[in-house]
Amino acid sequence: MKYVLLRDDDTNALTPPACLERLYRPFLDRNLPVNLAAIPCVNTSATLPGGRLEGFLMARRPGLPERLPLAAGRELLDYLAANPGYGLLHHGYAHDYLEFDSPRRVELAQRLEDGATCFDRAGLPRPATFVGPYDQISRTAYRELARRFRIVSTGWFELRRLPFSWWPRYAARKLARRRHWTAGGLWLLSHPGCLLSYQRPVEGMLERIQAAIAASPLTVLVTHWWEYFAGGQPNEPFIAVLHQLAEWLASAPDLQVISFAGLAAHPPALPQTPFGAF
Repeated sequence: MKYVLLRDDDTNALTPPACLERLYRPFLDRNLPVNLAAIPCVNTSATLPGGRLEGFLMARRPGLPERLPLAAGRELLDYLAANPGYGLLHHGYAHDYLEFDSPRRVELAQRLEDGATCFDRAGLPRPATFVGPYDQISRTAYRELARRFRIVSTGWFELRRLPFSWWPRYAARKLARRRHWTAGGLWLLSHPGCLLSYQRPVEGMLERIQAAIAASPLTVLVTHWWEYFAGGQPNEPFIAVLHQLAEWLASAPDLQVISFAGLAAHPPALPQTPFGAF
């Protein structure tokens, strides 16, 4: 049996529920869990390094406060409550650029505590999984994450960013050529790149995803809901691939789509390295 985790990044108080519904109804109808990496208190002016507004702010309107907590997204919260097939992950704090690539422990701890409070005030359970914005997490941040979460999901791991006590497990993971591993009480999950992205050609996209899943006992598939609506219009060929993926995942007899919450509570039996990582 192979396991798949579908992770959609950047849900926030401004996310139109209609976008999520358009994308994920085929998954929900097939009882395939969808994991939304939610920004606790989104920066409503967040920009990329070049100054371009972040795509997840596509529904931004004039007069908004600088920070908007999840509790302000009433329509989104009602939609999530009506669709329990969604699970939530803790995605940074405001999604400021490289906000968790910092050595300042007190500042990082405050962001995490404030983020958890945002979930509380929105009436949402505190997630057991953390997703770092831009896949950049400092050594100090990893230590703080290990105090609060069961899982960290990111793109890659760099030795220079990890706590020194984790280095032997990291070495064992590299020798065993495992994508995922454990250290500091955390499950540390990487992914094979954003295979579901508008920056990739739709031709052959499903086949590339299938190949990635076949190559690993557990695969994290990462996508971003706003990419399917870049420019204000639905990207129909891209959406079609996502829906084909849902059909294939539901019909494949040797695959199981799971939630991050389920993984944290009941880890499946997976291949082990000598250090207990998988």
